[in-house]
Amino acid sequence: MIGTSTIEYLFIRICILFLRNIVPISVLYSIHLLTNQCLHLPFCLECTPHPIHVWLTAEAAFFATVFIPLKYALHHSPICNRSLPAECRKRLFQTCNANVPNVEKYLSRWLMVSEAEYIKRDNVKDFIRWAFFRPGCTEEQDPQNEAEVEAYTAETEKLIGRKLSLGRTDVKGLGRLLNEAGGSPRSLLWYTCVFVVDTIMYCKMLYNGFHFHRSILSRFFTVFPFRPLTILTVYQSPARHLTYWHRRHTSKKRLPVLFIHGIGIGLYPYTSFLRDLSREMKTGATEDSEVGIIALEIMPVSSRLTHPALEKDVMICEIMKIMRYHGWCRFVLVSHSYGSIVAAHLLKSDQFTQLIGPTVFIDPVSFLLHLPDVAYNFIARQPSRANEYQLWYFGSKDIGVAHTLAKRFSWIDNIIWKEDLGIKAEENQEGGILIVNAETVGQYLMGSSSEARTSEKEVTRAWKNRSWIGHGLELLWYEHLDHAQVFDSENTRRPVIRAISVYSDRG
Repeated sequence: MIGTSTIEYLFIRICILFLRNIVPISVLYSIHLLTNQCLHLPFCLECTPHPIHVWLTAEAAFFATVFIPLKYALHHSPICNRSLPAECRKRLFQTCNANVPNVEKYLSRWLMVSEAEYIKRDNVKDFIRWAFFRPGCTEEQDPQNEAEVEAYTAETEKLIGRKLSLGRTDVKGLGRLLNEAGGSPRSLLWYTCVFVVDTIMYCKMLYNGFHFHRSILSRFFTVFPFRPLTILTVYQSPARHLTYWHRRHTSKKRLPVLFIHGIGIGLYPYTSFLRDLSREMKTGATEDSEVGIIALEIMPVSSRLTHPALEKDVMICEIMKIMRYHGWCRFVLVSHSYGSIVAAHLLKSDQFTQLIGPTVFIDPVSFLLHLPDVAYNFIARQPSRANEYQLWYFGSKDIGVAHTLAKRFSWIDNIIWKEDLGIKAEENQEGGILIVNAETVGQYLMGSSSEARTSEKEVTRAWKNRSWIGHGLELLWYEHLDHAQVFDSENTRRPVIRAISVYSDRG
């Protein structure tokens, strides 16, 4: 993730401006050529160099025959959600309310209104229907649920300390914006860049001692840009969709490591981290004491055109197949950013209860997911800094990411609470506030009732400066780093890698 300097701002704005205009220019160019052939117009772009002519024509053809049909299909795909039983819904509602720092600010952000006085009663009811009854799917009324909706609305008024104004403000809430999130067109040139980066990543991972496990050859054309180098591997994934990189595990005393990456361009940003982690695990290891590593590839959030994001149960089933295939009966779970969503599914799954040992969250987005920060920063925020523009265009506006957030992101399944961790969670690392409100999440994880009597400043200083001892729920805090920047430097990677190594020893 880039920083916020002026040079970086100019660089990212120029890159985005160039990439965004390739598709419209190629379409206009192709329309001009077709029109000229039909009408024999006096003006024609005959002086266009042949390579550019071929490129622009290919861009237009790709947009018309691949991108538009795919976007249409994804846009009309159903929203995956599940309803909660009334008892579970009530418990979730109460837990969420107990972890809201400011109720009026919380509702204002979700409802996308500027001032607290614009929060109307019917808008709050719409939000409650969207969030708790058919999560992420609809705000329509169901007569069977209206008594419960009214009870939750009355409880919300008690939390605010006043009666809400009757009626409805004509606004499009954050929930609806999330459901309507759509990706912007991408060019062949962009996917060519993705292909180059993927090839570099492939070579680096091979050089660092990892082996690639591909899907069956019949699924080769289901991922674009294509990955010809993957055909060369002799290893095949036991899962239908998930591919991964693997380093064998032979140790009887130490736990292997499962790593799940975040939204971006796949495993490329993590190659240095995985290399250093592999070297750390090799220290002092013999032929029969090697510590295994598996790094999953989540293609729908990796700037690829591919299958939709897997539903929760399918993802759990495929990861379970991989674990069984390699004979892993217990492992250290490490996740970054969006990977914490998958980690949350695993932690709450009965199938994985006995498999997961110590758990490491890096820049997690799954804690306090009921707060609007993640949804707002991904979908509604107008970018102003270089890193925000990078997240907006290369993250939020990617067609796979947009579909994942709009159709396959069930917050009731993706959220995780401290109570869900039990004694499993050994270490947690937070970045800046580009996506999550790190201060709020850190205080939630590390705060205690005994600290409630001290000042807020003293409490914050206490949990940020606690020494890491390798036991219990702990946090490594990097004050001046933003989201994902922990991977950029060896000095910041080292403490996280050391923690993972210690947990592998103690698991």
